[in-house]
Amino acid sequence: MRDIAVFSGSAHPELAEEVTAHLGVPLSPVRVNRFANDCLEVQLQANCRERDVFLIQPLVTPVQENLVELLLMCDAARGASAGRITVVMPHYAYARSDKKDAPRISIGGRLVADLLVNSGAGRVLALTLHSPQVHGFFSVPVDHLHALRELAEHFRGYDLSRTTVVSPDLGNAKEAAAFARMLGVQVAAGAKQRFADDRVAISSVIGEVAGRDVIVLDDEIAKGSTVLELLDRLRELGARSIRVACTHGLFASGALKRLSDQPDVLEIVCTNTVPIPPGERTGKLTVLSIAPALAEAMRRIHNGESVSALFDPS
Repeated sequence: MRDIAVFSGSAHPELAEEVTAHLGVPLSPVRVNRFANDCLEVQLQANCRERDVFLIQPLVTPVQENLVELLLMCDAARGASAGRITVVMPHYAYARSDKKDAPRISIGGRLVADLLVNSGAGRVLALTLHSPQVHGFFSVPVDHLHALRELAEHFRGYDLSRTTVVSPDLGNAKEAAAFARMLGVQVAAGAKQRFADDRVAISSVIGEVAGRDVIVLDDEIAKGSTVLELLDRLRELGARSIRVACTHGLFASGALKRLSDQPDVLEIVCTNTVPIPPGERTGKLTVLSIAPALAEAMRRIHNGESVSALFDPS
C-alpha cells in the first residue's frame, strides 16, 4: 500500500499491531509525553503530509486520558498536513450517553463526536455502537461495522439444533434477531428495566428458552449486572445450557470472574476491541480477533472501494 500512515494511541497497541500486520503496512511510532503540569503532548513520528492517516484508538479505561490522547493525535495529523484523517475507534465508550433521560445532563456521545471532528477527524470507523442513532452524532462520514460474522463463525462449531439467541433487553433485540438468522436459530428477549448504572430488573423473557441451549448476546458487558439478572430468569425458565457473547468485553469491577463463577455458564465469548489483561482472563473466556475486519475496512476506505459489504450480516 502507498500513501498510508497508521498510528496507534496507548489504549490498545496490540490490536493496532495486528491490524497493520493484516494490512501489510508498518505501524508508525507515536511519542506521548506528560509535562510537569500533567498535560499530555503527542508527536506523530512519521511523515503525514498528504497521506491517508489512520489513528487507531478505542476509548477504554482510562477513557478520558485516551480521549485526550486521540484528540491530540488528530490535531497533530491535521497540523502535519495529512491528506485525510480517519479515526479507527473499535470501542466508543461515550456511545452510551446517547439521550437526555434526566434534567440538566449532557449528551456526551454527541459532544465527544463534535470534539473529534473539530480536532481534525475527517472520517470515523467504528464497531458496534451502543445505539444506532450515535452514528448520526458525527458530522463526517462514519463506517459502522459489527462483529456478528465473527461471533457467528465461532458458534457454528456447536450443535445449534436446540439453540435460542437471547437479547438481555428489547433495545438489543434487532441485533440479536439478525444474529439468530445468521445461525438459523430462534430468538428471544428479556423485558428489562434499569434503575441505576449497576441495578436492573428483568421481569420476564419473551420467547422459548425452556430446555434449550441459550446464547446470550449483548453489545458490551461492563459490570455484568444485566447478564447476571438474565441468568436468574433463564434458570427459572429451565434453559438447558448457557453461553454468553458480546462485542466489547469491558468486564469492569470483576465482572468476568463473577460470570465465570456461574456453574451453568459454559463459555464467555468477546472480541478484542478492548484489551483484557492476561491476569484477568479465565478458562471460560474466548477472545475472537476483529483485526481482519478492521484491516479490510481500512483497505477499502483507502482505495475508495465500497465498505457496505462489511455491513451485511449474512
